[in-house]
Parts: sequence; structure tokens; C-alpha cells
Amino acid sequence: MNSKILVTGANGQLGNEIRRLCRNFPGLEFIFTDVDMLDITNPDAVSVFMEASKPAIVVNCAAYTNVDGAEDDVKAARKVNALAPQVLAAACAMQEAFLIHISTDYVFDGEKGSPYNEEDETNPISVYGSSKLEGEEKIKTVFDNYLIIRTSWLYSEYGHNFMRTILALAKEKDKIEVISDQYGSPTYARDLANCIIDIIVKSILNPRAYLPGIYHYTNQGSCSWNEFAQEIINVAGITTCEVVPITTDQYPHKAQRPRNSILDTTKVRSAFGIGIPNWKDSLRECLSSITR
Repeated sequence: MNSKILVTGANGQLGNEIRRLCRNFPGLEFIFTDVDMLDITNPDAVSVFMEASKPAIVVNCAAYTNVDGAEDDVKAARKVNALAPQVLAAACAMQEAFLIHISTDYVFDGEKGSPYNEEDETNPISVYGSSKLEGEEKIKTVFDNYLIIRTSWLYSEYGHNFMRTILALAKEKDKIEVISDQYGSPTYARDLANCIIDIIVKSILNPRAYLPGIYHYTNQGSCSWNEFAQEIINVAGITTCEVVPITTDQYPHKAQRPRNSILDTTKVRSAFGIGIPNWKDSLRECLSSITR
């Protein structure tokens, strides 16, 4: 059975974590690519690469993630977040491969008073969110052999993310202001990577358990950005920096953010029997791996 897995965006947070974990699965053959190796916005390049490598599964971790930058560069955001998923879906359809695509909580407007499930109406309020939703829709118009995973507030020891930013600021300043009226679920990229590989092993490579569609995955529990920052500083043992709560109105951004982007993970837990750690436990694990 073909067990080749192509991972795009391999140098990002999630791609790096999949690379770290793949050594635990010697029965799976991983192919890692990033923009320097494969331009996923180029249909011809993707077609040639897919024909040569013949993966059974493509995991698209590539994304334009600069939420504010997308407001000024709509074309760049759409190229990576909307058009590239369509290109990958078309290539997967030609090769009869399965596509796992990573999406975002920002497809919602944040007005719901409880966690969002997969059936809730989408209504993005930023260019970034709109481009990610467009990517989802384009995949669905191409074929049915996909799994879209929406996640939120992703962090890891790699790359640019909220956790690393807070750690850096807390070591430089005695006070930092962090928004306290936007709520979501921090997600450790390693946990999401584990989930993806678990799904590949349990479902996609097992036709009897084949369950395509849209799923939500985040760590369990939720908090505000301010509470997340406070927990980062506490766990890191930093005692010289105060985290001051402020409102969204006090810290304007170019792009609007949803006030509530908590995702309901019931479906993914039920469908694949996946256990999901609490965000505080995963944060401690991530910070301990940095200090080791």
C-alpha cells in the first residue's frame, strides 16, 4: 500500500513538528517541501512534482499568516491561502491522493456566545480569514477526497508566534499590555501534528474508517490573549514583568479579530478517538522543551 505523505510548508511551525514526529512512524514515507523546493501556487510545478513523487496523502501546512499584512496585500494572501489549495486539490484529484488542509478559526466573525462547531455559519471579518475560507471552498469545488482541519492560536518553539513574542517582550520590559476581551484556545503545534498523523494512520490509510470533511482541532480549554500571556510568563518563571489587561479598542489593528474564536472539538474527538490535552498542560510541555 502506498504510504507516501507529502508535507508542504515544511519549515513552518506545524511542518517542523510533523518532521520531528515522523521518525516515530517508520512505516510511513514522508516527503517534506517548502517554497524553495516547490511553489504550490504553480499548477505545472505541482503537477510535475506530484507525478514524480506519487504521494498517497498531501498535508498542506503552507499559509500566509500575517493577519494585518493581508489587509495591505490581498493578492499575496489569496495566492497562498486560496489559490494554492485549489492547485493542490486539483493535483491530488489527478493522482487520486488525499488532501489534508489546515485552516483557521478566523473564518468565523466571533459573534457566537459559545464554541463554534463545523456546521456553524462562516463569516470572516478580515482579509486573512476570507482568504482561508476561500481556500476551503475551492478545495470543496474540486473533489471530495479532503480533510480540512481548522485550528487556532498555534504556537511552538519554532518560528514567529504569540508565545515566543511574549517570552521575548517579558525579558525586555517590566510591563506589557495584552488584549483581554478576545477569547480562543491556544494550540500546541506538536499536538496538532500528532492529531494529523493519528488521523492518517487510523482513517486515511484504513478505508473502513474513511471520514473526509471539515474538523476542528485545538487544545482543550480556552482563555483570553491576556490570560495566555500571563500563563506563559508564570510557567517560564519570569517575575519581573507585569501583564496588563487592555481592550481591543485600546489596541487597534489593521485587521479585525473575532472576539470569540473558541472551536468545538467534539467531532474530531468522536470520529477518530483522539484525546486532546488541555492548553495549559501543552504550554508547560512546550516551554520545558525550550529550556531542555
